[in-house]
Amino acid sequence: MPPPSTLPHDPSWPRAGGWPALDAVDGPLDAALVGIGTHATSISPTAAHGTPGAVRSALRRSSPHAEGADVAALRIADAGDAPDPDGDEPAAARLVARAAARARLVLALGGDNAATVPAALGAWGERIGTAGLITIDAHHDLRDGRSNGSPVRRLLEAGLDGRRVVQIGIQDFANSDAYARRAAEAGISVIGRDACEEAPMREIAARALAIAGAAGGPVHVDVDVDACDRAVAPGCPASLPGGLSAWQLRQLVRALASSPAVTSIDFTEVDASADAPDGRTVRLVAVCVLEALAGLASRPPASAA
Repeated sequence: MPPPSTLPHDPSWPRAGGWPALDAVDGPLDAALVGIGTHATSISPTAAHGTPGAVRSALRRSSPHAEGADVAALRIADAGDAPDPDGDEPAAARLVARAAARARLVLALGGDNAATVPAALGAWGERIGTAGLITIDAHHDLRDGRSNGSPVRRLLEAGLDGRRVVQIGIQDFANSDAYARRAAEAGISVIGRDACEEAPMREIAARALAIAGAAGGPVHVDVDVDACDRAVAPGCPASLPGGLSAWQLRQLVRALASSPAVTSIDFTEVDASADAPDGRTVRLVAVCVLEALAGLASRPPASAA
């Protein structure tokens, strides 16, 4: 697989990615990328801090063309990477907040799942009291301490109402009774892996949005790629056989991003250095970034929303 710099050039087949730096463009934006390469507190050893750059490179392998969504017309910029998101989490949140002040949708590239905390807090700001959270994840992420297994608990402790948290794709044999009880006690709505086979992804997304957006506040979506089947996500240390398909994840991301309530999305738990030789996990993240942009492009005009 050739590196992006050696990919063929075709003026009639433009490539995605390569967006200008945030400070190089003026005025409001449709979307902004932010890199949050958390990895130091991961339960499983990981080099996930290298994943934001790998995803940016993988974006160049795809085009911005999508049926019914003019992604190429969106104004997109890249806010760069938080320099030390594990050591200076508030600075990472401020970088997200700066992007959110300019863009309708912030796309945060992790890093392990610890990136969800600065991504969500930076996007919500003082609106956490009405905010909602949707996670696509095999795990509850309610562990004690600070790690990639604790972001949901930490956001609850920061003021997020558990009744506006929805977790999609939670899997058997990936959690514990104690954390399942903690989710129930917090009022979290769980849409398990089985339910994702029983209803269309658009229906699942609509159900989640109705709960997470019930207070009218901003909704953050955490896309933990280990919700996917290990065959399509070998670069996720905790992915299991029998998870979501790549297509289910893509459908979910586009459906969620099509809602104006969603103001930020993170993509986490991918270690590019542990990916398959064909880079399938990183390329899945890149395509999901584009699915999010397609959802954004398909939103009704602000006056009609």
